[in-house]
Amino acid sequence: MKLYEYEGIKLFEREGIPVPRHALASTPEEVVQKVQEIGLPAMIKAQVMTGGRYLAGGVKFANTLEEAAKAAKQVLGLTIKGLPVEKVMIAPKIESAREFYIGITVDEYHGMPVAIISQEGGISINKIAQERPEMLVSRSVPISSGLSESDARRMCREVGLSGKDFIEISRMLFALYKVFRNYDALLAEINPIVRTVEGNYVALDSKVEIDDSSMFRHADLGLDVKSHIINPLERRGKEIGVSYVELDGDIGIIASGAGLGMASMDIVSGRLKPANFLETGGAITADLLYKVMELVLQKPGIKALFINVYGGINPIHEGAKGVVKYLQEHHVTIPVVAKALGNHQEETWDIFEKAGVYVIKDVSTEKGIEYIAHILGEHA
Repeated sequence: MKLYEYEGIKLFEREGIPVPRHALASTPEEVVQKVQEIGLPAMIKAQVMTGGRYLAGGVKFANTLEEAAKAAKQVLGLTIKGLPVEKVMIAPKIESAREFYIGITVDEYHGMPVAIISQEGGISINKIAQERPEMLVSRSVPISSGLSESDARRMCREVGLSGKDFIEISRMLFALYKVFRNYDALLAEINPIVRTVEGNYVALDSKVEIDDSSMFRHADLGLDVKSHIINPLERRGKEIGVSYVELDGDIGIIASGAGLGMASMDIVSGRLKPANFLETGGAITADLLYKVMELVLQKPGIKALFINVYGGINPIHEGAKGVVKYLQEHHVTIPVVAKALGNHQEETWDIFEKAGVYVIKDVSTEKGIEYIAHILGEHA
């Protein structure tokens, strides 16, 4: 689950990372009130879960209350990368003498955390990583031992920091790793850390993503998982208890497990374009599959639907009843192909076939995709 900037900053504060005074507002009137409390000059930042806010006009500065009100109206009226700005964060405008970057993320290839530090930060960090990789230092972090204070100091020394920069950035890197571990994060990033003209060090932004499956351990954070899912179809998937990810294609996919779903998506991608990833988990019912059909077919432009279910612990014949009920009630006209194997497979085949669903009775998923491609006239 991705956190808003203001939520990530709260975690930073818990671990002793210095952050600016800040407040939230959702109307221009509230912005003016909070600016009066925090003081001028002020910074007004859009709170949306995407990067590129500065370049999109989502960060404004105000030297007067009139400028603050004007900036608030501008920012609260924005849509950034498809996300409407409903809240802004107000903080003091900070004069920067130097910017740094630190981050902890997961190296999926090696299956372990990796710590990253750059002696430069800011909106051009990706360009720096590509064009001047010598400016960055990264280090794999064994999950058993973690990132120690000496590890953090070693990384800062390797990247060329010295003096107070060395002391403060190493301390903040160590604290950031504690945020990463203590809150089961997949990503914890500060871009930038600012050394102010007064010589203070402040985390001027936050990017934190927490593993969804760990949220039961963090009830004290008071985070509503559903409210953090921006995509309405993905949010609906969470509500009905399935894993749904929207993709760019037009072939809907329903699978009864994550592995089966990924394999189906890969095979579809060989000839066509998957519209989604969806896996039902191990609790299939007629009602669940009815809701899943409704979810998948809500996406505009679906040309065909591929259902790939296995009857191990799942009662796939019950799921088939829900699929057929939806097809009949909504008069679905697109091709629907189902591969159903395992317990109750003959009963499942019969339910599907009587409703006009094309059934694959072979273990080969490719045959189902070939049939869809043939029906759609899109031969590879």
